[in-house]
Order: sequence, then C-alpha cells, then structure tokens
Amino acid sequence: MKKLKYSIVLDATCQGKDPLKAMEEVKEAGFSAFEFWNYADKDLPAMKAKANALGLSCITFGWMKKFVNLTDPKEHETWIEELKESIDAAKIMGNRNLGAPVGNDTGAPRDFQYNSIIKAFKTALPIIIENNITLNIEPLNTRINHAGTYLESSDEAFAILDDIGSDNVKLLFDIYHQQISEGDIINRMLKRIKQIGHIHCAGSDGRHELDKGELNYLYIFKALSEADYDDYIGLEWFPVGDSLSTLKRMYEYLHK
Repeated sequence: MKKLKYSIVLDATCQGKDPLKAMEEVKEAGFSAFEFWNYADKDLPAMKAKANALGLSCITFGWMKKFVNLTDPKEHETWIEELKESIDAAKIMGNRNLGAPVGNDTGAPRDFQYNSIIKAFKTALPIIIENNITLNIEPLNTRINHAGTYLESSDEAFAILDDIGSDNVKLLFDIYHQQISEGDIINRMLKRIKQIGHIHCAGSDGRHELDKGELNYLYIFKALSEADYDDYIGLEWFPVGDSLSTLKRMYEYLHK
C-alpha cells in the first residue's frame, strides 16, 4: 500500500484569500503541498519564495492565461504559445505537471473535434517531452458546473490518451465531476490507474468538504492506496465556514 499524498487547491479551499496567506494556512493545518488555478493573477516569484520558507511544494496549476479550444484547429497555434509560457511559469514554481483543459464543444461534428484534440497534443509532445512536463486533461461535468464543455466522460478521455500514446499526457480524474457525470468511481480509476496523473476531489453534492455528501472518501482513498497510486490527490472543496478550521478538520479526517 502506498501512503497517499495530498495537495490543497488554494483558489477553492481558501477562496478569496491572498495566496501567501492561504499557503500559511495550508502549512498550519499540516499539509505540505498546494496547487492553484490560473497563474495569470499570481505573483509567482513571491509564491515560490513563500513556499520555500514554509517548506511547501507546488504540485500543479491550471496553465492557460487565455482560454483556448483544442476542439478548434484554428486555435492550436495560440495554444502552443500559451503552453510555452506556462512551462516557463512552471519552472519558476518547480512543478512538472500542468492542467490541460480541452475546451468547449464548438458544435462541429464530434469526430472532427476529437481529432482536433489529438492533433493539438501530438503537436505539443516534443515541447513537453523536452521540458519533462506532464499535461493532465480533465473531464468536467456539464450538468451542474460546466455546460458547453467538450469533454465530460472519463471513458472518452482515456480513449484520447490511448490515441495520443504518450506518458507525458495523462488524466486528471476529478472524483466530484465524475460522480455527477458517470459514477462507478473506484472501478473507473483502478482499471486505468497508470494513466491517471492527478486526482481532484470534493464532496458530492455541493462541492464542499470530503465528509459532506454521498461519497465515502476514506473508502475510495483506501482503494487508491491498495492500488499503489503514487501521484497527488488535489483537495478542491469549497469550505463551509472558515478555511483554516476546515483545513485542519480535513487533515484530521484524512489521517485517522
């Protein structure tokens, strides 16, 4: 069994707080790693200095400053430029993983959009391999949170990974989203565990703390540990109440 590793998503669990203050709360609660969404509004050198001072590691971030649809070939050139800038940002923070959303459903035929996504990632492979970066694509639920997005199904996401055929492109499996979209969480993860590069989670429904909702996260995490999952689990809940107190409570919940 592997000892699981957890990362706090600052923009969710400490929503609205200065990132440096949020990092202090992560440390005080007992966690040792963090991540965040878009880096465009972040002072990365200051965050890296703070992380070093606190002994925290940055695991990943959602890398696009500008939202790009990989489903549209006309946007691929912009996507590659965004990728290069994001790799430079990742070098500042010291992380080797980047979130890689595929964008919205443009209304074009499904197979056309699917092939456009494959082409974009294959074009990017030399860049991400040269820089030792892993891109993690993430299916999102369209019923509650992300109407209009192209990629909702983990099954389709894994098919995309198969067609790309590189260990430098993996899946960000968001348990909250996939519970809404598909269910059968443990089976879906374990049968493809080697292709999962990162995990996100929150209580379902409501997207609050892990012990709120219908998912038994301690049971899910036990299954991941027994399957020797070795990458990080990003904790992406929106707290009910004060962020520091909920961080401390979730640390205790996860370390029973």
